[in-house]
Amino acid sequence: MSQVPVRWLMTGKSEPLVQAGFEFGPLKDDEVVVEIAGCGVCHTDLGYFYDGVRTNHALPLALGHEISGRVVEAAPDAFYWIDKAVIVPAVIPCGTCEACRRGKYTICPNQKMPGNDIHGGFASHIVVPARGLCPVDETRLAAAGMELADLSVIADAVTTPYQAVVQAGVTAGDFVVVNGVGGVGGYAVQIANALGATVVGVDVNPDKLAAIANYGAALTINAKGMSARDIKVKVAGFAKERGLRQTEWIIFECSGTRAGQETAFSLLNHGATLGVVGFTMDKCEVRLSNLMAFHARAIGNWGCPPSLYPEALELVLSGRVKVAPFVEKHPLREINRIFEAAHSGALKRRAILVPNA
Repeated sequence: MSQVPVRWLMTGKSEPLVQAGFEFGPLKDDEVVVEIAGCGVCHTDLGYFYDGVRTNHALPLALGHEISGRVVEAAPDAFYWIDKAVIVPAVIPCGTCEACRRGKYTICPNQKMPGNDIHGGFASHIVVPARGLCPVDETRLAAAGMELADLSVIADAVTTPYQAVVQAGVTAGDFVVVNGVGGVGGYAVQIANALGATVVGVDVNPDKLAAIANYGAALTINAKGMSARDIKVKVAGFAKERGLRQTEWIIFECSGTRAGQETAFSLLNHGATLGVVGFTMDKCEVRLSNLMAFHARAIGNWGCPPSLYPEALELVLSGRVKVAPFVEKHPLREINRIFEAAHSGALKRRAILVPNA
């Protein structure tokens, strides 16, 4: 048996995350032990902790699914990974079921999500299958002036919108609207811009709009106090000024709020694509017939297939998508304070918790 010295456990609804030891037995199949460099604090973690969203794994459970680190132990079938820097997928498909064999990895019925199905990354170590691990070229990482902990957010905040952008078929010349430009939405703006689209960012937070204005948003709109119709008129006017088409907009809803989802749906036009990326437990009221009348489509987005991780990582290492200006690192021991700050909206950037800070 091996001893993991630090693991922060959620033991019940809204109780403090507590430090505990954790033992794991012999590694199975292709399992590895990753010494965690950093783990990002995601809106989903806050949903589990504060808002009553249920985890698949019974409590106590270590949360955290945005993980980067180094492989320090491996089962015989995974010795190749020893001492390699990696990003752990936020959703790990089994790779063998009928859905996986057809390439439908995000709907794998056997998928494992750290911090939901298995113990997560708010810890010093994590045990995960080696399949799907994304290797990190540390020479390029150093050349980019980044640390391995900085890449933890790629596991969700970057790869989730990357899949959404790829799934929606964004290419050069497209007109994209991102509703909600914090965490995930901010990266959606950057990724769509990197692929050649003209991007409009919409939010009610002026700080978030200011942050993304220099990172891919051709126009930012503060939607506070605006009707959905007013927002659509402003977006259409901008598209006309730029000589962009008035049809086939690609809209990404990343706010994860009822108001945001209803606003995003109202932006549909002929041939439009709506990508629903943010999550909320709230129900919204929309007229589904708009999809029919506009011959539009709405697409859900759960995680990202591990096969797309290297492409998303390349965007970051090449500098086409910036991570450093949008993250801040904190010691893992401050997890309770950081959770409170994130939940209250006090943080300006996405927090990454570092075990060995």
